[in-house]
Amino acid sequence: MRTTQIAVRAGLAVAAAAIPLATASPALAGGTGVPGITVTSSGSTVQVSTGACGGGGTASLMTGTQADFGQGRQATLSTGATQSATWTNVGSGTYSVSVVCGNGTTAGTRSVTVNAAPTLSSTAAPAAGVRGGLGGSATDHRTLTLVGGGALVLTGVVGTVLYLRRKNGSRQH
Repeated sequence: MRTTQIAVRAGLAVAAAAIPLATASPALAGGTGVPGITVTSSGSTVQVSTGACGGGGTASLMTGTQADFGQGRQATLSTGATQSATWTNVGSGTYSVSVVCGNGTTAGTRSVTVNAAPTLSSTAAPAAGVRGGLGGSATDHRTLTLVGGGALVLTGVVGTVLYLRRKNGSRQH
């Protein structure tokens, strides 16, 4: 009974791991033999890549209100083994990315959500370093601080010696 449960769980784990691989395969994903497109988003940058447009092509980034390829922000695909295009300064929202190869075939369309974080900037540098602490840290009193600290240490040592002598002296009756 226990062996059967382990085998079933292992089979489910293998099946779950195989799903992304199977859908990434061109033959299983759409049956067209075209690899499709991959869209990623990082901050306010969106990138699309494909292997279907060896002769180049164009990509379009469209908002929800833009239904036509020509209405979106156009970008020319780079050439090579993998073709890609990048859009920068994209505002937050949900977009559609579509790729049309140079020969007129559509490589694919994907949806992407952009979560553009605001950029923080500082316009003025601090005039001086951080000044914290309890008094005296804003002004340097080197000699005075050294003498005061030494006096406190000396008082502590003398007090300890006197206390120990008195304690030891009272037991010698």
